[in-house]
Amino acid sequence: MQFSVNVPNFGDFADARVVAKVAAAAEEAGWDALFVWDHVVHDKQRRQGQPFGDPWMLLTAAALATSRLKLGPLVTPVARRRPEQLARQVATLDALSAGRVIFGAGLGGPIEDEFGSFGDTTDPVVLAQRLDEGLELLSRYWSGETVDHDGTHYRVRQTALLPATVQRPRPPVWIAGYWPNRAPMRRAARWDGAVPLFTSARHGQTPTSDEVRELVGYLAGQRGERVGEPFDVVVGGVSDPSSAADLLGPLERAGATWWDERQMQTNPDHYRAEPVLRRIEAGPPALS
Repeated sequence: MQFSVNVPNFGDFADARVVAKVAAAAEEAGWDALFVWDHVVHDKQRRQGQPFGDPWMLLTAAALATSRLKLGPLVTPVARRRPEQLARQVATLDALSAGRVIFGAGLGGPIEDEFGSFGDTTDPVVLAQRLDEGLELLSRYWSGETVDHDGTHYRVRQTALLPATVQRPRPPVWIAGYWPNRAPMRRAARWDGAVPLFTSARHGQTPTSDEVRELVGYLAGQRGERVGEPFDVVVGGVSDPSSAADLLGPLERAGATWWDERQMQTNPDHYRAEPVLRRIEAGPPALS
């Protein structure tokens, strides 16, 4: 099992210098990755008056402050971005970090705030179509090969985007969604990893090992012939270093490959740097 730190892109973490400090502390303390949210307003009522940072600028600062730590968004709503621009942002960060990017993607939300506020569609079916089509385009763009595409939502004519990503054939792609909803996990099975939230365990809450085992079994069935290839299952919550083995051991045995340290959204400390840094400096959970 590997261990990551998860921070929002608002509050104290809207400042790229703070995120660089957090990243450097995480690398020094032995964590494996730092993941940053990708929101423009999140929940407008709850976040009223809070500053937001652009996740790619924040991740750039983190890359420049570290040499080993893996980095990426958890998660980017592909439907809210132009695939060609997003492809360049990811490829540039992958080059800057010498191949340390993990690309987390999902539908995005809250849909009314993040999409409807700007006159975009709030139809989840359309957003899911744009997500799937956008992911396929991203994979092709990252290859550096010439792309021709005539799809439902995007059209591309004889275009190659260079340079290709450092990681070949592309950075790992992890897909987020709520379990037991099957559609996002079917999508995840086509890529390199799943980042589930659970209807019984929202952001910052830890799912049971039985729920994780059920999900892992479903993903294996969906992956078919690819089931033997590397695939990550990312679960998270709040851990106490003194009792982490009791919490994480059953999750690892159920098939989780990453623990993502997250604060509860009901806890205002989740967007404050000082308490997050204290947890980071205490080091990742120990399984034995």
